[in-house]
Amino acid sequence: MDKVVASATEAVADVRDGATLAVGGFGLSGVPDVLVQAVYDKGVGGLGVVSNNCGAMDRGLAVLLAAGRIARVTGSYIGGNKEFARRYLAGELEVELIPQGTLAERLRAGGAGIPAFYTPAGVGTQVADGGLPWRYDGSGGIAVASPPKEVREFDGRRYVLERGIRTDFGLVRAAKGDRHGNLVFAKSARNFNPLAAMAGRVTIAEVEQLVEPGAIDPDHVHLPGIFVQRVVALTAEQAADKQIERRTVAVPKTPGKGAR
Repeated sequence: MDKVVASATEAVADVRDGATLAVGGFGLSGVPDVLVQAVYDKGVGGLGVVSNNCGAMDRGLAVLLAAGRIARVTGSYIGGNKEFARRYLAGELEVELIPQGTLAERLRAGGAGIPAFYTPAGVGTQVADGGLPWRYDGSGGIAVASPPKEVREFDGRRYVLERGIRTDFGLVRAAKGDRHGNLVFAKSARNFNPLAAMAGRVTIAEVEQLVEPGAIDPDHVHLPGIFVQRVVALTAEQAADKQIERRTVAVPKTPGKGAR
């Protein structure tokens, strides 16, 4: 039952070329940077990744992306990642863009053993009708386009069929975890980390605070250990290394003057 491994390097030792990874995180919040770096250090490539976004500010999956190790991305937010856009438009990267809520449910469904489900999100658009550019040819043309999906009507409303997602590995970061793999996430880090953990056939969690079994109130567990196979305890320095993607601090108003 003790799922703690000695290092991130040991935890990702069986990640091979062409593996698929579900990676947690929301922007830069809750991104498993240490595990991603360990995958990078291993030198594997041709990876398929499923994540809300593909890293930012040279952090997270941006490390693998810049090195040309990622072949396919399934996600919902490209954001301001210029390298991502460059590789996509140059035909170096296959990209499946999915509505954010649909992506979350596809990960959850895969982890729960649900092969597919119907959702109204995307009906009447290229999400359902097909034709979204998955891969460009480097000259502005579309080399691979998304196929059409099944659409059915229930109670007078149309729904599109979406498949659950399962990946070879899940990489996540938790604020707290015990040796049995029970995890607690902090704030925005809870958005996609539990879902990525559920989707992975082998899930590896890096935890900022490792505690003994029983130290976490069962009512406070966000993800039960049944979904986690390996736990890596971060050092104090690694746990404290957190970045802010965009600072939006306003300048205080000066009495008698308008906001600047």
